[in-house]
Amino acid sequence: MMTNRRRRRHAALLIGLTLTALTAATPAAAREPLWRACAGPDTPADLECAAIEVPVDWARPHGATITLDLARLPATEPARRIGSVLGVPGGPGAKGVEDLRRAAADLTGLRRRFDLVAYNPRTSVWLDRLPPACERPATTLSEPASRSEYRALAETMARGFEACREADPTGLFGAMDSLSVARDMDAVRRALGEERLSFMANSYGGVAAVAYARLFPQRIRAMYVDGTPDHVDGWLDQTLRTLPVRDAIFTRFAAWCAATPACVLHGRDVRATWRDLTEGADRTPIRGTSSHFGEVELTGWHLRSFGFMADPGPENTRWPAFADAIDKAARGDGSGFADGVIGTARIWATPGILAMTCGDGRSYTGYAQLEEFRRQARRISPDFQGAAFDTLGCTGWPLPVANPSRPLPTRGLPPFLGAGSTWGDLVWTESLTGRIPGSATVAYDGPGHALYLSGKACPIRHATTYLTRLRLPPPGTVCPAE
Repeated sequence: MMTNRRRRRHAALLIGLTLTALTAATPAAAREPLWRACAGPDTPADLECAAIEVPVDWARPHGATITLDLARLPATEPARRIGSVLGVPGGPGAKGVEDLRRAAADLTGLRRRFDLVAYNPRTSVWLDRLPPACERPATTLSEPASRSEYRALAETMARGFEACREADPTGLFGAMDSLSVARDMDAVRRALGEERLSFMANSYGGVAAVAYARLFPQRIRAMYVDGTPDHVDGWLDQTLRTLPVRDAIFTRFAAWCAATPACVLHGRDVRATWRDLTEGADRTPIRGTSSHFGEVELTGWHLRSFGFMADPGPENTRWPAFADAIDKAARGDGSGFADGVIGTARIWATPGILAMTCGDGRSYTGYAQLEEFRRQARRISPDFQGAAFDTLGCTGWPLPVANPSRPLPTRGLPPFLGAGSTWGDLVWTESLTGRIPGSATVAYDGPGHALYLSGKACPIRHATTYLTRLRLPPPGTVCPAE
């Protein structure tokens, strides 16, 4: 059985028909929440907790409901209080209440003028009640080499999705798209009694933020997005945007290895070694032994998708193990990659994890689109080409796509502020903020993700100024690595 800790970790690895806007609230969502002191270790003394009920299916507002937990840190200067800032957690499946507990000490400046509000989204409710049928991977994800293999993958995933849906005790299986999450966010707003909210969205929470902007533009006072994908752009284009970034990080790894005698690849052409390894593994998979999965076979696609350790860690402490794994695999033993690669390939074929994102259009429309994507990826980055693994996982999704990628009307929206790492998600965030007139994005010049939750002082300072004064930093603002 998957533990709650494992569910949160697995959810973090993660990143059709538009419903008409529903303005009617359920009675529970319309009442002011009953706030009480929060319990638990490492909880700020003045953190308050409450809960609201929202419909499982917003198209049936008087049907079955679920409970969403809330938390609030009241403004420390109530006489100058502006309103509330709602945190929109990522994952999907991360718990916003835990985010607020963890980040409270770094958000004291923002809290002077705002109540800081968090909530646990419906995806976290789903993860807490995930049945075993939803926890079992439908397969170990691999790249289809032909139309028939693509069709076989779709059929395998469809069987896994159907088994998960039949076992679902919550009714949420087909109701976790980001439009549904955005309606929950507006239920929180109504429960707080606020005409408009300010938002801090991180990672996959940016998809819900875009959905909220689509449904309720008049309810947004300010929107800060941190390391968020651009759902308007679509998943495949977002992946293509990241390929040059991966190439640049690999170049940094190769330079580190060239300058570090302790690197096992020191003195070798690291990029050529990687390319020879992955291209050879595409022709003949590399065998390896996993402590969790036994004897496994790894293709070049597996290594390119799941094997590259882009974040070097403090003082590059993670890169020696990556270099060792490359060296061993080049000599025919993939064991150094086996645990991480196969474990991740199974997560991205787990119906309960995928059900939280497939409703947002996270799948190929067919084999022809997959082939076209591979052609573009090969042109952009020969070293990291291949099918996008997160999009492959939703192959076989059995329901209409509730929230497809499409243009975002921007009339009535305020300028957004974005922040992202030059080592990864900045290209996503800039893609999104570039669509909103007058918006700006702060570049963090180092590795990292969800910067305000990571305690990065410079991005937090810019976010606080923007949310408090509605003042954006000048174009081209860069925060140095911390």
